[in-house]
Amino acid sequence: MRYQKPDGTRGGKRGFVRKRDAELWLADVESSRAKGSFIDPQAARVTVDSLGELWLEAKRHSMKPSSFAPVSTAWRLRVQPTWGRWEIGDIRHTDVRAWVAKLTQETGATVTIRTFGVLASILDDAVYDGRIPSNPARMGRIGLPRKTRGRHGYLSHEEVIRLAQASGERKLLVLVLAYTGIRWGEAIALRVMDLDLERGRLHVTTNAVEVHGKIHVGTPKSHSGRLVPIPRFLLDELAATVEGRPRAALVFPGRDGQHLRRTRSSDGSKSWFKTALAEADLPPMTTHDLRHTAASLAVQAGANVKTIQRMLGHTSAAMTLDVYSDLFDTDLDSVSDALNSAADKAGVTRLLRRPTN
Repeated sequence: MRYQKPDGTRGGKRGFVRKRDAELWLADVESSRAKGSFIDPQAARVTVDSLGELWLEAKRHSMKPSSFAPVSTAWRLRVQPTWGRWEIGDIRHTDVRAWVAKLTQETGATVTIRTFGVLASILDDAVYDGRIPSNPARMGRIGLPRKTRGRHGYLSHEEVIRLAQASGERKLLVLVLAYTGIRWGEAIALRVMDLDLERGRLHVTTNAVEVHGKIHVGTPKSHSGRLVPIPRFLLDELAATVEGRPRAALVFPGRDGQHLRRTRSSDGSKSWFKTALAEADLPPMTTHDLRHTAASLAVQAGANVKTIQRMLGHTSAAMTLDVYSDLFDTDLDSVSDALNSAADKAGVTRLLRRPTN
């Protein structure tokens, strides 16, 4: 059976055992053409490998290098080896579900979800291009694992002081991270011109991220700059540190004068940060935990959630509450106390008193 595509060209032949089957198939083709939902059977024969390379190249230009790197790794190590030679028209929902189940057993939830997202997004493009009528990865229940958020590591004021003292020449950097909440990449990208010491503000406009040994400088994670308050006790030290430097000079440069490399905190590492943690008798943690510490210390100081949201650069106060919900659990005590007081005034508590003989 030959058929005509919407663009007027001829489609390939399909063989049928019975004439009736051929006529029904042709009627279905004509119906889908009329509805604008025609899918060329030949278009579904393209492989995931072919579409994946195009998809990955588009992502390379639209994502930050730090975000693109794990996506590229997921494609190269887990998606391409399994699905690369598959024709997209042959992929079924049950195939994807079984693959996700296997991934869940072999890797963590974050890796599984990211890897599944790569395949599902490639197949989304195939749907948009009219190669397949629907995405088998978006149908039904796939059984993706749920990510569990562990408890953040928070330091007290005393612990921050011990860590800073043990950090030697990086003492001021540790204090800035722990009391402003800026990210590591934002801190190492700070330049003298970004300091407004008269107002006590940091202008966070750039972010320097190390990906595969190369520093990439771009916008912050939120894609927009922000003003971050600097506690007054840090102002004199910052002023002394940058005195005499050009406005374009880095505030926290490496020994070569360029961007400081990320300090390691993994097992076996001998980085200055891990050494400082050991000398300060503190548990293992990362420099990102200093950002969490800043949020904790701000809450303890009485800062409201909106202020903390602006300081950290979150997109909304709801996000701040979600990330740091454990810091606001004392609000539950306030609700309980308020309800108890109101119930007492209304006489509810008298109903519960046991009668005396």
